Amino acid sequence: MMRETNSIRAKLAQFLTILIPILITQAGLSLITFLDTVMSGKVSAEDLAGVAIGSSIWTPVYTGLAGILMAVTPIVAQLMGGGRREDVPRAVFQAIYLSFLLSIVVIVIGSMCVPFILGRLGLEPSVETIARHFLSFLAIGIIPLFGYSVMRSFIDALGKTRVTMFITLTALPINFVLNYLFIFGNFGFPKLGGAGAGLASALTYWAIFIMSICIVIKAEPFASFRLFQTLPRFNVSRMGQILKIGIPIGFAIFFETSIFAAVTLLMGHFDTVTIASHQAAMNFASILYILPLSISMALTIVVGFEAGAMRYKDAKSYSYIGIATAVLFSLCTAALILLFRPEIAGLYTTESAVLQMTQHFLMYAIFFQLSDAIAAPIQGALRGYKDVNYTLIAAFVSYWVIGLPAGYLIGTYTSFGAFGYWVGLITGLAAGAIVLFVRLRLIERRMHSDTTGKGS
Repeated sequence: MMRETNSIRAKLAQFLTILIPILITQAGLSLITFLDTVMSGKVSAEDLAGVAIGSSIWTPVYTGLAGILMAVTPIVAQLMGGGRREDVPRAVFQAIYLSFLLSIVVIVIGSMCVPFILGRLGLEPSVETIARHFLSFLAIGIIPLFGYSVMRSFIDALGKTRVTMFITLTALPINFVLNYLFIFGNFGFPKLGGAGAGLASALTYWAIFIMSICIVIKAEPFASFRLFQTLPRFNVSRMGQILKIGIPIGFAIFFETSIFAAVTLLMGHFDTVTIASHQAAMNFASILYILPLSISMALTIVVGFEAGAMRYKDAKSYSYIGIATAVLFSLCTAALILLFRPEIAGLYTTESAVLQMTQHFLMYAIFFQLSDAIAAPIQGALRGYKDVNYTLIAAFVSYWVIGLPAGYLIGTYTSFGAFGYWVGLITGLAAGAIVLFVRLRLIERRMHSDTTGKGS
C-alpha cells in the first residue's frame, strides 16, 4: 500500500517501486499489438494490412475511452490519502457501471460506422474484409477490456502495480497461443488469418478481466474492500464526478493518439520510401514514449495520494522526481539513437533508400522524445491533483492548433518536405510542455497558499 515518506530517498524508492511494474506492464501491452501484427504478417501481406488498418481505427477510440476510466486512479488515490477508505468501493463500482455503458455505446456505434469508414478508405476488397472481421471479433472483448481498465486503475491507485504487471505478463503467452490457434488454424481450430488476431485479443481480454476480478475478491489488500460483496445502485452524482475528471483525460489522450494517424494520412502524397521511413521512425518513437507515459501514470498515483492527504510539499517533490527521471531517461535514449541509428533503422528495413531516410527521421525523434520527457510527467502530476481541463486544452492546442498546421505548412511549402511534419509536431509539443509546466507551478503555489492559509 502507499505510505507517507519523509525523505527524498524514501520518495524515490517508493516512486520506482510503483514505476517499474507500470513500465513493464506498458511494454507488455505494446507487445500484444506487436504479436498480432507480426503473426498476421506471416499469413499474407493482405492479412498484415487488414490488421494494421483495423488497429489504426480501434487504437484511438480505445485509448480515448479508456482514458475516461483512468479517472479512477486519482479518485481512489486521493480517497486513500485523505483517509476515506470506505468511499473507495462505491467510486470503483460506479466506474464499472460506466465501463459497461461505454462498451455498449462503442459496440453499437462501431457496428454502424465501421463498414462506412472502411468503405471510404479505398482498400482492396480482401484487405477491407480482413479489417472488418478483425474489428468484429475484437468487439467480443470490448466489455471485459473496459472492465479491466477499471480494475487496473483501482489496483494501481493502491500502489500495487506489480499485480497488474503480473496480469499483463500472464496475458502475453495466452495471446500468443490463441494467435497460434486462430490465425494459423492449428490443432483443428479454424484458420482465420489476420481476423483471428482479433478473436485472440478478445479472448485474452476476457482472461485478464476474470483474472483481475479473482485477485480483487481473494487477495489482500483488495479483498478487504469487499468490492463485489454488494452491488450498489447506479449513482448519477458519482458517475458525474468520474466523467468530470475522466472526459478531459480521455479527450486529451485521444488528441495525442489521433494526431499521428492524421499526419500519416496527410503524408499520403509522398513516395513509398518516405512514408515507410516515417512509419519506421514513428514506431520507434512510440516505443520510447512508453518511458514518459509510465512515469506519468506513476505520478498520478503518488501525487494523488499526497494531495488527498493535503501534503502538498510532498506532492511537489514527487512531481520533480518524476520529471527528472523522465529527462534522465530521455538523455539516455537520445544517446542511444545518436550512436546506433543505422542499427535501429536496420530493425525495420534492409532497403538502402529506406534505411538512409529512416536514420534522418530518427534525428527528429530525439527532439520529439525530449519534449515528451517534460510534457508527459507534468500531465500525470496534474491528473494527480485532479486538474484535467487545462491538460485537455493544452493537448488540443499543442497538437491540433500548433503542431499539425505548422507541420503541414513547413512540410508543404519549405524544403523540409516530409520532415516538416515532424518539425511542426515537435514545435507544438514543446509549446505544450512549457504551458503545462507553468500550470503545474501555479497549482503548486495555490496549494501551498491554501495550506499556509489554513495553518494560520
